[in-house]
Amino acid sequence: MKRPFRIAITGPESTAKSTLAHELAEHFKGIFYPEYARQYLESHSTEYTYEDVEAITKKQIEQYHEAGSCNASFVFFDTWLIIAKIWFQWVYQHEPEWLENQIDELPIDLYLLCLPDIPWEPDPLRENGGEERLHLFGVYKAELIARNQRFVEIGGLGNERTRNAIRAVQSCLKS
Repeated sequence: MKRPFRIAITGPESTAKSTLAHELAEHFKGIFYPEYARQYLESHSTEYTYEDVEAITKKQIEQYHEAGSCNASFVFFDTWLIIAKIWFQWVYQHEPEWLENQIDELPIDLYLLCLPDIPWEPDPLRENGGEERLHLFGVYKAELIARNQRFVEIGGLGNERTRNAIRAVQSCLKS
């Protein structure tokens, strides 16, 4: 059985990652893993701890392994371990010792890095708008570059953003 092509949607808060991951999975008839952090925090508390972020990250790893045995050609992850790593550093100034190895051992075929070019939409789980959102975009991009990961920046409003992402995936498949 051929393993699925793994695509992680990444970027700062309120950049349409969830919408994009869902729409891409529909378009490519793939599997979509929603952002587990949102699900976890909505069922626990918006006041989270280091241990909560660690539990969320471990669930993402479980999802990755689960996706490896699916029949779909494509798997779309709404966020991925690089966001967890940066979040640990941003909030707690350190990360679990095991996280680096997991990032290295669980490859992603393509990252779609969402630009913060759409309006911020506040909600109870979002913390970093304005300049912080721009700063975090730069941090995510620098991490992808430092790790020599294949990524495409995705921008545009509404359907244009989705079309740009579809083209990015198609272009990646051709190369």
